[in-house]
Amino acid sequence: MALVRLVLQYLVAILVFPVTVLQYIGIWDPLYKRFFPSIMYRFTIDINKKMAKIKKELFDKLPEFASSSGLTVLELGCGSGANFQFFPWGSKVICVDVNPNYKSFLQQSEAENKHIKIEKFIQASGDDMGLVASGSMDVVVCTLVLCSVENIDLVLEEVMRVLKPGGAFFFIEHVVAEKTKWRHFFQHVFQPAWIYFGDGCFLTRETWINLEKAKFSKLNMKHICEPLGFGLIYNHVVGYGVK
Repeated sequence: MALVRLVLQYLVAILVFPVTVLQYIGIWDPLYKRFFPSIMYRFTIDINKKMAKIKKELFDKLPEFASSSGLTVLELGCGSGANFQFFPWGSKVICVDVNPNYKSFLQQSEAENKHIKIEKFIQASGDDMGLVASGSMDVVVCTLVLCSVENIDLVLEEVMRVLKPGGAFFFIEHVVAEKTKWRHFFQHVFQPAWIYFGDGCFLTRETWINLEKAKFSKLNMKHICEPLGFGLIYNHVVGYGVK
């Protein structure tokens, strides 16, 4: 079975070879990043329908970590602002995303969610948030983002740096399926194409391992199943870690 999977992976890699060439010469990534926000804006409408209960249950805990001046949220990989509707009234939001083409969608989401206020947008990757002061955030929120960062451990180190003592990191992340499932097989088969059309997304990450070894004083995490992304995305980890 492993050999069959490897052969199919190579076939998929061959099919997307023209995209690989475009990526190598520096054309694909900036071009796709221009159009990807509009794709994700539509996709997140469906995600929110399917994940509404999960998001509400998770983000209902956000007020527990508010400081005396209110709740300051850093959303890492904020995208189009799909999570804004689940944030508490009066939330001050710092938006961090590597893709500046999300700005117009964020403005639209803020207009539709007047109970929150965007303090600023910072174009940065999760492993280098130098413009965010250490110990300045009540909470950091990250949903369906760690699948596409270069180094999950470095991102979590930055998360710990910007959080206040006692602050929390809230997450919903898709992870690889169990090895005994056919979905696990096809996740690996389609990965060579998915990474390009999913804007760097990996279907095969075991993100719960990174979260478990991060230096949280307390980690509340559960595994759930919810089909997204043409059925290739199914297993998720949901919860929060306290600094």
